[in-house]
Amino acid sequence: MRPAPILSAFRQALGEAWAGGAGALLPLGFFAGAAVLVPLGIGTDPATLRAVGPGILWVALALSSLVTLERIFQADTEDGALDLWLQTGAPASAIAGAKTFAHWLAAGLPLALLSPLLALMFQAEASADLLRNAALYALGGLAFYFWGGVGAALSATVRRGGLLISLIALPLYVPTAIFGALSMTHGPGSESAPLFLAASTLFALAVAPFAMAAALRLAAD
Repeated sequence: MRPAPILSAFRQALGEAWAGGAGALLPLGFFAGAAVLVPLGIGTDPATLRAVGPGILWVALALSSLVTLERIFQADTEDGALDLWLQTGAPASAIAGAKTFAHWLAAGLPLALLSPLLALMFQAEASADLLRNAALYALGGLAFYFWGGVGAALSATVRRGGLLISLIALPLYVPTAIFGALSMTHGPGSESAPLFLAASTLFALAVAPFAMAAALRLAAD
């Protein structure tokens, strides 16, 4: 494996994530807006907010991850860089994984850090383990970005392929969203939910890069 092309792809993806002014702040604004508007719509009853809060935040996190996914591979397809990446000799799966991880680092990690604070709007206990919750949001967000990367790779040659990415990625998000929301509750199965969340993320990290690589090879042909 040649690390230089992989590191180069990682650095390029970090720059692309912040391109266009707001860049990676767009998912953050979408996520915060969704979390603020929902309590206004369902009322201020503490019991209701506490019951629906985890599910709302995980759905908002999943939708926010879709905002910038279109940028991961589309620019490389348009300017011919994709063909160069595939000719470097480095595994296409490693390059795709590096670019996706860079986008998560720029846009997904801030979402995970903000999530525990927004949970306070849903009457979450301020004394709860904020670091644990942030780690769970980061873990689930990583799975969201890698599954979304599969949709981004499949739609790399489609202009304005955001809708196609959503159609591909959202069904793949379901297990992660379920286990993530369950891990934030105190109901049946909540104790083992973080383990299932970690397993679903590891599965995404293991499978998604190869699916992205296969899609990118098809796009380059």
